[in-house]
Amino acid sequence: MNRRIQTIVSGLVLTAAMTAVAAPETVVVYSARNEQLIKPLFDAYTKETGVVVQFITDKEGPLMARLKAEGANTPADVFMTVDAGNLWQAAEEGLLRPVKSATLKANIPANLRDPDDQWFGLSVRARTIVYNTQKVKPSELSTYEDLAAPKWKGRLCLRTSKKVYNQSLVAMMIHEHGEAKTAQIVSGWVKNLATAPFADDNSAIEAVAAGQCDVTLVNTYYFGRLIEAKPKLPVAIFWPNQSVSQKEAGVHVNISGAGIAKHAKNPAAAVKLLEWLSSEKAQNLYADVNLEYPVNVNVKVDPTVAAWGTFKQNLLNVREAGRLQTSAVKLMDRIGYK
Repeated sequence: MNRRIQTIVSGLVLTAAMTAVAAPETVVVYSARNEQLIKPLFDAYTKETGVVVQFITDKEGPLMARLKAEGANTPADVFMTVDAGNLWQAAEEGLLRPVKSATLKANIPANLRDPDDQWFGLSVRARTIVYNTQKVKPSELSTYEDLAAPKWKGRLCLRTSKKVYNQSLVAMMIHEHGEAKTAQIVSGWVKNLATAPFADDNSAIEAVAAGQCDVTLVNTYYFGRLIEAKPKLPVAIFWPNQSVSQKEAGVHVNISGAGIAKHAKNPAAAVKLLEWLSSEKAQNLYADVNLEYPVNVNVKVDPTVAAWGTFKQNLLNVREAGRLQTSAVKLMDRIGYK
């Protein structure tokens, strides 16, 4: 009887051990990027590596609050979001951990990752000028700053200052020009508005197309999506600040990106996921699905995106979008940019 019991117990132990070995490795991602943008990537990663990626999607604010509330008990290994301002905030609030990865440093340019290695850009979005091709000649356009000139009075549309995209743009302008000059520029924008700021970039582009205003500032992927749906809209992209001589001249860019959660239960696997997302193989998937630009300079852009032309980007580290975000919000509130 004792031998029989021993045999049964041994069998149960062996079965449990085999089950443990067979269980797939799992990485948990908290993502502020929409499910349709990330699921194809995670599915591809699982297919290639066998690692299962479980994810929860929500807005960046609730996700950061959740990470904070969960503390050491969080199941999250990765925090993924849009805009360097959000990633900077997550790092400032102690929600991320430093990562030492030669692969990430090799694949991602220095201006698109945290100098302290707590977060890394995974795709690039340019915030640029879109204009009505029936009412504006490209030769009339030049810089972000020029949109404050009197010639644009009653011709400019903007998205609300309440969204992080314009907060980050103004923050980076503060770094370049200082608060006083940036205040003059943004005040000029407000004086030139044709109508109250819009809730989203699509509405601003539609207003330009309809002739409600002549120019606006938007993220390029919004333009791409809208043109795919409505190819006959009389709008086009203009790349500003290309001939300006200052060191940090060029189109303002921002990122979507990710970092490893401070209390990650599987940090090694989480780092491998980020390394894969920054690889040449994955970058096309990551950027193309949202008509963004890859961070990895060895990867070609999607043909739709390439058709918009090439541009010189501002090489200021996108961390400034977060570091100076509070100053930017206060400046815009003071000026009356709603």
